[in-house]
Amino acid sequence: MTSKTIIFGACLASTAFVVAPATAQDKPSGEITVWGWNIAAEALEHIVPAFNEQYPDVKVTVQNMGHADLHDRALAGCAAGGVDLPDVVLVENSEAELYWQRFPECFSDMGELGYDDYKDKFPAFKQTELNYDGTAYAMPWDTGPVMVFYRRDLYEQAGIDPAAIETWDDFIAAGKKLDEATDGKVKMAAIEKGGNDDWFRMLAIQNDCFYYGDDGETVTVNQPGCVEALETVKKIWDAGILATGGWDQTIQFFKADAIASVVSGGWYEGTVRSSAPDQEGKWGVYNMPAFKEGGQRLSNSGGSSLAIPASSDNLDAAWAYVTFALGTPEGQIGMMKYRGLPVSLLPALDDPFIHEPQPYWGGQKVWEDMLSDIKDIPVYRSTPYYWDGRSVMIVAMNDYLDGKYDSAQAALDAVAEQISSATGLPIQE
Repeated sequence: MTSKTIIFGACLASTAFVVAPATAQDKPSGEITVWGWNIAAEALEHIVPAFNEQYPDVKVTVQNMGHADLHDRALAGCAAGGVDLPDVVLVENSEAELYWQRFPECFSDMGELGYDDYKDKFPAFKQTELNYDGTAYAMPWDTGPVMVFYRRDLYEQAGIDPAAIETWDDFIAAGKKLDEATDGKVKMAAIEKGGNDDWFRMLAIQNDCFYYGDDGETVTVNQPGCVEALETVKKIWDAGILATGGWDQTIQFFKADAIASVVSGGWYEGTVRSSAPDQEGKWGVYNMPAFKEGGQRLSNSGGSSLAIPASSDNLDAAWAYVTFALGTPEGQIGMMKYRGLPVSLLPALDDPFIHEPQPYWGGQKVWEDMLSDIKDIPVYRSTPYYWDGRSVMIVAMNDYLDGKYDSAQAALDAVAEQISSATGLPIQE
């Protein structure tokens, strides 16, 4: 691993002192700034009063900015040697290794801060991308267990039993039934064709495949698991059961009763609930369908973590905030209640709230259904080249759905070649 600079090394060398177990007399004090985006920033601000009950002398300021703005500012700050960075920064897991590889000296070593006491409390898939060259650089936050969010009323009107949807073939059959029952006015779900490859990524991870191998050193996007995933996406697309639209359009679709389902990560719970409060009681969730009967029904989409820049002037207060927010059930459950961000802290799964019926979801115990198996979600690796892979895949997936490739294998062979050329990583044989 790249050696630390003198400035950052001095910060890290002092952590053994500043994060020593606090007593009533030496609890951290002072001010810290936290960077986040969207509902994540709102959730991080929401728990500040609870944090201050334990740490009354720490003033926390949460800055809510756009995702792209935060990402660009964090990279620029690291490139400048830690200038103008906050004390705590939100990092999306898929982008994490870009930070660690390019600027390992920019972030505090979580192990030196005390992360070893926490690492066994998180599922393996949430930690893979937060470690680089033997160092843990962030603590996991929200997960994105893939679920099907569905409209109970629309399914019922079309005679669809969600419990009978066990495979993607069942999902397609239900979509055709819905299409027939509504004269094509209601589609089964939506896809951002040409603008995203979410469907491919969700199904590829479900099938133990991704752009890159788990070692982060090979391109694996054209392996059999990914081929079957892309073939299945096209099968769903060719069935004519999907509406076409991005994030904002999908929300408008379900608010207008134009789609009956959304296939997404568990964090979409908050999006549905906040976007359509008038649809309370009409929604439910079920596990994503399997490729075959009795097959894997687990995957992940999205998720983030918190890191601490090594240039922080108040490492002890920053660590206290991160461990309260993410290392305690109180912190993670509090943010999940407020903005629907599914927990990753395994001890939080024992919290009574996880097992309570949720009125908005028709009395379903949605958090129990979403989170009970998160420890078994397949491990995958985004690597520092996540966006290299994704940008190529978006184009190829669109072309394949449009029939410009003879097969999914041909499409993904072309993708693998392009990713390999862009990253220098070899294609796995």
